[in-house]
Amino acid sequence: MDYTYQRQGRSPAAALIVTLIWLALVFAYFYLEASPWVLALLALFTLPAAVDFARNPESGLTLTGNTLHWHTGPRTGEVALSQIERIRMDTRLDFSVRVTVILTSGRKIRLPFEATPPHETLETALKERGIKTERFHFQLMQ
Repeated sequence: MDYTYQRQGRSPAAALIVTLIWLALVFAYFYLEASPWVLALLALFTLPAAVDFARNPESGLTLTGNTLHWHTGPRTGEVALSQIERIRMDTRLDFSVRVTVILTSGRKIRLPFEATPPHETLETALKERGIKTERFHFQLMQ
């Protein structure tokens, strides 16, 4: 049975956070008389999230009996399971998990974060297919 994970770029949490930041900037402009240049600079940091919300890119990962396929926006990738030596899962300091596919040739392919499913379910699906996984927690240097 295939394992499939799908995700949309548009999330209610991102919309709420961007809206709250923009409201705070409007409040700062009208009530605190903040400089428009400073507010514009702060607003620039919200643009990537606003663009993702507007574009709503789809991303996901599919694990079949023969291949591991992922996509995020216009980027896609695919690897035959027979070429995979192991999959490394690194827990970072912000508790996100970075997934790296290590091929038998020694080449490393980092999966895009947007296309990565929750690590527990991914690890279970990989073990069902006999793919070796490694877990590393909170390493600053690699």
